[in-house]
Amino acid sequence: MLAPAELLQAAEDLRWLLSRGYPRDASITLVGNRYGLPKPLREILKRGVMSPEVAESRRMKAVDPSAIRGERLALDGHNVLITLRSALRGETVLWGDDGFLRDIAGVSAGFKMDEYSRRALELTLQDLLDLRPSEVLFLLDAPMSRSRELARAISAELQKRGLKGRGEAVPVPERILKGFEGIVCSGDGDVIDNARRVFDLAGHIVRQRGICHVLRLKD
Repeated sequence: MLAPAELLQAAEDLRWLLSRGYPRDASITLVGNRYGLPKPLREILKRGVMSPEVAESRRMKAVDPSAIRGERLALDGHNVLITLRSALRGETVLWGDDGFLRDIAGVSAGFKMDEYSRRALELTLQDLLDLRPSEVLFLLDAPMSRSRELARAISAELQKRGLKGRGEAVPVPERILKGFEGIVCSGDGDVIDNARRVFDLAGHIVRQRGICHVLRLKD
């Protein structure tokens, strides 16, 4: 689903500024003010638009689904689940310039295991079974509510489905993901930038199952 013309033009202006080294936050403010964009549309620009150099660097790290088989996999768990939850709820999700799926909900602090979150987890586990990694490390943010309980449940579900691996709640998942030698699953830009190989698991699930319309910021 292509974004409205005004938002597409704003995205193009932002890419131009970023490609010439202008500060990111200041550039978003400048473009947002020029087009009179409300906060949700500015958030779309923030999540989806980046310089061509950054976008290409991230695309070069992305692997196809076929690359997962037999590989160790580490999930940025809350990132994957929250993105899928937003898609299932019919909220705005978009393809970034780097090809990764992102939401704009910003609800990580209030994440809870409601019906949408449970469905997001079920879809994630189903796809992991289909992708057949050799091992799964499902990392969750320990400071978030009931993360340890969720990690135990995920460990049990992985075992029940015959998948080697575990759920684990840790203070800062990014520290583990940064040095992970296998394939990382995340749509978070900082995580992608610090990973060696990345798979957009949430994007794969949404694309394969046609869960919702996804916003595009390029023709």
